[in-house]
Amino acid sequence: MKAVKAKITKGLQKGSFIETCDNSGAKMLKIFAIKRSKTVHGRNPECGIGDLVMASVVKGRPDMRKQVVFAVIVRQKREFRRPSGLRVKFEDNAAVVLKDDKGNPKGTLFKGPIAKEVSERWPFIAKIAPLAL
Repeated sequence: MKAVKAKITKGLQKGSFIETCDNSGAKMLKIFAIKRSKTVHGRNPECGIGDLVMASVVKGRPDMRKQVVFAVIVRQKREFRRPSGLRVKFEDNAAVVLKDDKGNPKGTLFKGPIAKEVSERWPFIAKIAPLAL
């Protein structure tokens, strides 16, 4: 996992519900932990594009429901800034379910665009991504 070059404004927090954009079998996730995030004691942790989160599957196939999975945030509604000065935001919040915390995606097909910052940080996701904006 590489560092993100852009100044990502954190658009999601612990407890947020987020849709998946892959064919792993999960439809809706609930974020309950953000990995590799440091914050003040008692503050609600936040996450943004390219962050690794732990989530539980709320909606999806019966064998996937109530499972704890790793996921990467690939789209967020909250606007963030790139080093070129360009500001980017997406229509929805979306995540990709991973097999492990190394970055191997569980699904084989992604729906919709994926942020360029995610493609730079997670090479296994970049291989499958149809469109990186």
